[in-house]
Amino acid sequence: MNYIVPHWLIILGGIGQIFTALIYPYIRHRVFDWYTDVKQLKPLNQEIAKTYGRYIQGLNFSFGLIALLLTKDLQNGTSLALALSGLVAAYWIGKVATQIAYYPMYEIPKEPIFKIGSYCMNALFTLFAVVYAWLFVINCKLYLNF
Repeated sequence: MNYIVPHWLIILGGIGQIFTALIYPYIRHRVFDWYTDVKQLKPLNQEIAKTYGRYIQGLNFSFGLIALLLTKDLQNGTSLALALSGLVAAYWIGKVATQIAYYPMYEIPKEPIFKIGSYCMNALFTLFAVVYAWLFVINCKLYLNF
């Protein structure tokens, strides 16, 4: 049986991940006023927070680039495809789980654009989790010859 995630769906996910990387600084600054909060930390902790923010941004961009450039390779059943799809699936599933578990306790600005934006971003995160989990399952089946 031929297992495959439609290439357009992987590409859509890749574009979405690059979009999240590019919009991330705006969201931190405009929606969450993140830099004001970070300034209250000790200097070393400020740099650690900024570094982790850059890691997140870099990972999102890199995952998107991989999806765009290596669409076929992400589901070819090799051990690398299995490992990479599993890693990215765990990353996005963890993000969605964190979003559901912790973020409802916090308020975002009340303007409609931010409310709509939060729903759209959550839909994107869920899309990423589903696409990569699907890729992981397909790679497991191919790798184990099911």
